[in-house]
Amino acid sequence: MKNFAVGMLLAVSMVLAGCGSDSKSGTINGNWTASLTDSSNGTQVFAFTTSVIENTDGTLSISNFAFSTNSSCFVSGETESGTFALSGDFNGHVSGSFGMKVQSGTPSGNVLNLSGTVSGNTITGTWTLTGGTGCSGSGNFTMTKM
Repeated sequence: MKNFAVGMLLAVSMVLAGCGSDSKSGTINGNWTASLTDSSNGTQVFAFTTSVIENTDGTLSISNFAFSTNSSCFVSGETESGTFALSGDFNGHVSGSFGMKVQSGTPSGNVLNLSGTVSGNTITGTWTLTGGTGCSGSGNFTMTKM
């Protein structure tokens, strides 16, 4: 009977501990939304949503990437890659450097690079776009974990 009571107490403790956890903190893994603004006038140039998973080697697996803004620079078939270098503590506070590259499929030759810093559920930094005619620019970006 004593073992049963101890087991029940342990089970209840684990359930209650899980109730207070925040699934958004402690990891870069998850769904993100991004807004990229022009450096000269602050207007939004690009916006996208994506899912990110950190691999053990520091690279990122990026899936479900979708622009929510229209651009002739990225019509279809984009490929994405990224990196993340963790720093800070391991008590649920994520910080580190972040890099992401989006290459256009159609039309080909356009590359969007993001370079920033992760702090909790926010990534901020700068972006550059290089490529064909009308497909160049730079500015700032903010990504927020959904």
